[in-house]
Amino acid sequence: MSIESITPLLLEYRYWILIPLSFVEGPVIAFVAGTFAAVGYFNIYFLAALFFVRDVGLDGIYYAIGHFGAKTSFAQRMLKKIGITPDHLEQVRILWEKKPFWTMFIGKLSYGIASAFIVVAGTVRMPLKTFFKYGSIVAVLQYGILLFVGYYLGASLGGSVVKILENVQYVIAFAAIAISGYYIFSWYMRKKFLEEEKEIEDMPV
Repeated sequence: MSIESITPLLLEYRYWILIPLSFVEGPVIAFVAGTFAAVGYFNIYFLAALFFVRDVGLDGIYYAIGHFGAKTSFAQRMLKKIGITPDHLEQVRILWEKKPFWTMFIGKLSYGIASAFIVVAGTVRMPLKTFFKYGSIVAVLQYGILLFVGYYLGASLGGSVVKILENVQYVIAFAAIAISGYYIFSWYMRKKFLEEEKEIEDMPV
C-alpha cells in the first residue's frame, strides 16, 4: 500500500479509516499518522495507545494460535513461512528461553513474517508473562520511533496540513527512505535469527 493512496484516505476519513488500516499496514500507517499528528490532525497520545494495543493484542491472538492450535494447518503454514520444521522447535525454544528480548525484537521486526514468529513463541510454550513483557517493550520501541519520526517530519514541514500537502513529494520521498530502511533492517533481523538458530542447532549435544 503506497503513501499516495494512504494519505487521501486518512485525510478524508481520519479515525474511521485509521483503525482498520492499522491492521493492514501497521508500520506505514503509524509513520503517516504521526506526520499528521504534528499538525493536530490526530492526537499523538491516542495514536500511541492505539498502536500499542493493536500490536500487543495481535501478538496475543497469534500466541494463542501457536499454543492451542500448533497442529492446525494454519499454524503449520506459519512455521513453514519462516522455514521452521518440527525438528527445529527445540532449537527455537532454547532461543526464546536464553535470549527472550533479542528473539522477540528480531521476530517482531521481521517485516511480513512477524506473525509467524509469534505463532512459534506460542508453539514452544514461551511463558506468557515473559512473552507479554518483552512484546510490550518491543511494541513501545517500534511504534514509538515510527510515530516520533513521522511527527518530526510533519513539524519540520511548516506545521499545517496545507504545507504537508504542498510538500507531499518530500513527505513521500522521506517516507520511502524511512520505510525502506525499516524493511532492510527487518530483513537483517530475520537473517540474524536464522543464524542464531543454526548456531544452536550445530552445538554438540
